Amino acid sequence: MLELIGNTALWAAMATGIALLSGLPLAFLLARKSFFGRGLVSGLVSLPMVLPPTAVGFLLLALLSERGFLGGASIQILFSWPAVVLACTIMSFPLVVRTLRLGLEKIPSDLIFMSRSLGHTRAEAFWKVEWPLLRPHVAIAVLLGFTRAVGEFGATMVVAGNIEEKTETLSTAIYRAYQLGDDRQAYLLIGISLALGVGATVGAEFLARTEK
Repeated sequence: MLELIGNTALWAAMATGIALLSGLPLAFLLARKSFFGRGLVSGLVSLPMVLPPTAVGFLLLALLSERGFLGGASIQILFSWPAVVLACTIMSFPLVVRTLRLGLEKIPSDLIFMSRSLGHTRAEAFWKVEWPLLRPHVAIAVLLGFTRAVGEFGATMVVAGNIEEKTETLSTAIYRAYQLGDDRQAYLLIGISLALGVGATVGAEFLARTEK
C-alpha cells in the first residue's frame, strides 16, 4: 500500500513538473505573441481535455508501438512506469498551460513596458515584475496538474496497463479492487486519493496566499 501511494505521488509529481517546465514557455508564447496558427496550436494543446482519455492512450500507443511513428526504439516505454508518467503528463498538460496563460494575460502590459523603460532586460522584467504576479497562478497550475495526474486512468491503462507493483496507480488499483469485488479495499483507496487531493488543495491554497 505504501509503495502504491509513493509511486502514484512520485509519478504525478514528475508529470506535473514536466508539464510545468514545458508548459510555461508555451503559455508565454500563446499569451504574449501573435503568430500565424496560434489558434491551431491552442486547440492542439487543449485536445486531451476534449478527447476521451482512452482515445489519447490509443494514440500514444499507436505512436510508441513498433509500427508507430517513433518505431521500435521507443517500444520499451510501453507498459512501464515511464509510460505512466507520459500519460499523466499529456493529460495534465492542457490544464497547466491554460492556467499559466490566463495568469500571464492578467498581468498589465504597462508594467512590463515600465520595467523595460527603466533599463531592465526582458529576462529581468520577467523575474522582477511578471514572476511575482504569476506565482499564485503557478501554484494553481501545480494543483490542477498534480490532482489530474493522480486521478488519471484511461490513458494510463492503455499505454501502461495495470501491472501490480510496476505500473499500478491509485486509480487503477481502485478499478482492480472493483473488479475483484473488494469494496473495503476500494473504499480505502478512495479515501487515500481523497486525502492526497485535499492535501494538494490546501498546500496550493497556502502557497497562493503567501505569494500575495
